[in-house]
This record gives sequence, C-alpha cells and structure tokens, in this order.
Amino acid sequence: MNEQISAVQRMQEYIDKHLNEEITLADLSEAALFSPWHSYRLFKQHTGLSPSEYIRRLRLSRSAVKLKQGGYRVIDAAYDTGFGSVDGYQRAFFKEFGCNPGEYTRTKVPIPLFIPYGVKFRELRKECIDVKEVQSLFVQLMRKPERKVIIKRGISAEDYFDYCSEVGCDVWGILTSMDSLCGEPVCLWLPEQYKKPYTSTYVQGVEVETDYDGVIPDGFDVITLPSAEYLVFQGEPFLEEDYCDAITAVQYSMDKYDPALIGYRWDDSNPRIQLEPRGERGYIELRAVCPLNKEE
Repeated sequence: MNEQISAVQRMQEYIDKHLNEEITLADLSEAALFSPWHSYRLFKQHTGLSPSEYIRRLRLSRSAVKLKQGGYRVIDAAYDTGFGSVDGYQRAFFKEFGCNPGEYTRTKVPIPLFIPYGVKFRELRKECIDVKEVQSLFVQLMRKPERKVIIKRGISAEDYFDYCSEVGCDVWGILTSMDSLCGEPVCLWLPEQYKKPYTSTYVQGVEVETDYDGVIPDGFDVITLPSAEYLVFQGEPFLEEDYCDAITAVQYSMDKYDPALIGYRWDDSNPRIQLEPRGERGYIELRAVCPLNKEE
C-alpha cells in the first residue's frame, strides 16, 4: 500500500476514533505525517470530500442511527454532533437526508446514511492472495422465515466490487437506515427465478416482514423469499487489511463442505447470503439447504 493511501487511511481512523471531539486540520496532519496543506489535498483527492465535509456527514449519519434506535432526543443529537443549536442541526440533517430528524424518528423513512469506506481497501483488493486454508470454521444450521427483501439490482455484477462500480457504494447507507429482520443489510446472489432480464446476480438488500408496507426507496425492487433452512459459515475474526483473504478462505472451505454429512443437500433455489465482512466477528456467509429425503 503506498504512503499516500496509508496517510489518508490514518486520517480516517483518527476521525473515527475522535468523532465526538473537536478535530482540527493540525490533528489530521499529525496523524497523516504530512503537512496540513498536503494532508488536506490528499484527503480530498482520495475520499472526494474535504475533511470538514467528511466529518459533518459522518456525524450526521451516526446521529441518525441513534435516533432510529430510539431513546435519543433531537436536542442531544444536535449538541453531540457539534451544532450550536437545534435549528442548525435540523437544517443540516434536512440538507443531508431530505427529511427532518423528527420525521425520521417517527416514520423511519429510508435515508442515505454516509458509510465511510476506508481508502486502503481499493489497494488491498489488488493484493489479495488465493487462500486455500482457514484455521477454523464455525458451521450451524438455522431457519429463515418467509420474508420480503427490498433490493437494489445492478446490471451484470457477480460480486461486490463490480456491483459498486455499477450502482455506487451509497446503496449500503440507505439499507443501513432501514429496520431489518436480521438486524443488518444483506448481500445476495440471486437464483434465476428472482432476477429480471439484464440485471445482476449480486444485489444488496434488507430483509423485512412479509406484511411490510413502509417506504420503498426509488429504484429498489421487492422480492418475496420462502421459509428455508440455511447453513451459516463463519470464519475467525480477522484484521481489516486481511478481509479479502478471510472471505476467500471461508468461501473455499464452504465449497468443499458436504452437507450430506448432516443429512442435507444444497438448495440452489434460494439465494446465497453474505453479511458485511466485519473483522471482529469473522466473515459470514449463508447457503440454503434442504433435507436429503425431501423430494426434488
């Protein structure tokens, strides 16, 4: 990873760690190990935002998540995010998300949360190696209920990186702002029966109740998935810089796994499901199965 990318990543990590404090360009310069002017230029070049814009958007999005969870007052959000008044916070919130914080708290309308992707991951993807072993793999059987999934389709993407190139990376922010049956958004590889012509196999979405009647974001579709059993594959916790290898290792082990050992076979009529790769819990992927004695 080149030194400029590393410098911007250090600034991003500093911001995340000190988000509730005053952050100056001098602080970021110290983290980056470059002059303030050069640090500012590098940050904007690689993130597309100035440090102040980045910090403002991240603070507003973090406050929106707390508002959605409940028990968090708008006045507290205003002062916790560094605004001098509730009015100033409400204006900034509306400008960022297109609704005021009170409306979002009441209706949970989907909003485009800012997700601060680390710039280092673009470089780490290029350095990914072909891992053939995983130290340990936790496997468990679970049943998912019948549910709707609100999805954003791509064009021809088969994986995350191509999907982001086709639809952008802002989809995840919208999905994160919505309540989910499993507590977080999901990525899916769709079987043919759930695809539309000239759309991608890989999609991102959020699972909701079958009677969901809330807002569907513009450009999103809704599919209904049946109740099904899944094998959940979970790898070991990993360092962020090893995320690509962690995914490859789990997928390699999953491909070698024979569900007949526990009386099941793969059920490819249901989507494979990927959860957000988070190092503290390990990479998680779900693949549908059905009993061997079930009729085809």
